[in-house]
Amino acid sequence: MTIKELKEKTNGTILNVLITEKGARLSAENRYLLKVAPDARKPQIAVAAEKAFGVHVLAVKTINVKGGVKYIRGTRRTRTESTWKKAIVTVKAGERIELA
Repeated sequence: MTIKELKEKTNGTILNVLITEKGARLSAENRYLLKVAPDARKPQIAVAAEKAFGVHVLAVKTINVKGGVKYIRGTRRTRTESTWKKAIVTVKAGERIELA
């Protein structure tokens, strides 16, 4: 499933599946990291994950990741990164979210 298809299927609630070291570690515990819309709530995220991936969601935890100031090397200029939201979704034992 592409990112565009994922956004359309979830009405923009789930933006992307995050593939990181922490995400790989959590996937062994039936938990998955998702990048979600900043205004998405836990019940909306649970319904969207069940609809998009065909799994039973047991719990959703959300984290607001604060954007910061990044300094451009070799210059005095800076740029700011946007604040975004991620969710840790716990699925029923034996079920998986396909990451690729």
